[in-house]
Amino acid sequence: MNSENKNILEIDGSMGEGGGAILRLSAGFSVLFDRPIHIYNIRADRSRPGLRLQHLLGLKSLAELTSSKLSECEVGTTEVKFEPGSKRLKPKIDINIRTAASIGLLLQPIQIACLGFNQSEKVFINLNGGGTLGKWAPGLNYLKHVTYQIFKHLGFTINLQVRKYGFYPKGGAVTTCEIFPPKNDLRSINLTDLGNVDLIAGKIVCTTNLSNAHVAERIKSSAENRIEKELDLKTDIRFEYVKSLSTGVGLSLWANGDTGAIISSGTVLGEKNITSEEVGKMAANKIIPYIQKNIPVDNYLSDQLLPLMAYIDTPSKMKVSEVTNHAKTNLDLIKKFIDRDYNIKKSTNFSTIKLK
Repeated sequence: MNSENKNILEIDGSMGEGGGAILRLSAGFSVLFDRPIHIYNIRADRSRPGLRLQHLLGLKSLAELTSSKLSECEVGTTEVKFEPGSKRLKPKIDINIRTAASIGLLLQPIQIACLGFNQSEKVFINLNGGGTLGKWAPGLNYLKHVTYQIFKHLGFTINLQVRKYGFYPKGGAVTTCEIFPPKNDLRSINLTDLGNVDLIAGKIVCTTNLSNAHVAERIKSSAENRIEKELDLKTDIRFEYVKSLSTGVGLSLWANGDTGAIISSGTVLGEKNITSEEVGKMAANKIIPYIQKNIPVDNYLSDQLLPLMAYIDTPSKMKVSEVTNHAKTNLDLIKKFIDRDYNIKKSTNFSTIKLK
């Protein structure tokens, strides 16, 4: 269908929580649902409004990959127009990132768009630079062991390989990503029960200059002690010391339920004035309540799953501990692209999101 014959969808970038997620999802949906868009008031309420470098790179990479038209824009631009192009993906793309911009966030609109390219075998993305672990963003170990495992179960395969880790402020990661557009309809999402959990696994990544202080070992011990105190579960938390341009510490814990659900702590970062023991305890304290309350979808994963729920024709539902502002904004954005209603049912210790 020729997008030139379609009305441009006007999107207020300050709607809801008003962050970069509106831009990322809108651009991905524009390609996926073949709808040209005009986004204005981009990140209007932020201290630095408009596009940041990671948003700019994400838009330009998506446009190049899908032969789409992107209006002239730069860092600080507060409105853009995006017109989806062909239904053929370029088989390979190189992305160079000069900062510690989040690789996970940069990939999000691309992975959304790739859902609709069933004629393409795969796309290979080579990323030089950027951050593998960062604040307010999904770390790549989290994506690899949680998000993309759930995607694979649904029928959407993404392979991620971290060849070099990057931390704030210099970044410098080296990463490759293979995305295989699904050939068949994806399975419905029905994540309402975590089920039995036998093991909590995890990955700690620290830069080599922290090895003499045994930072990773202390984080591991602290997380294990906290889990042992609260839950009668085995642990398999591994650590790695890596070379990187900037000092950094990152940790993700995850646990597989026997229903196919995977729950996680998300990505927890080490920071100044926070001890290694506190970092381990923080991560444990994030995952423990999900297991205790039988919550199958963590707050970070719910944001990642909503675009797939929008693409899957059949009804989907998931049980979460809370419906975040991110999730509410994403649901309202989805309704602008597709004519489907959603329902949020609140209970004492959880909420259920259903897309009809």
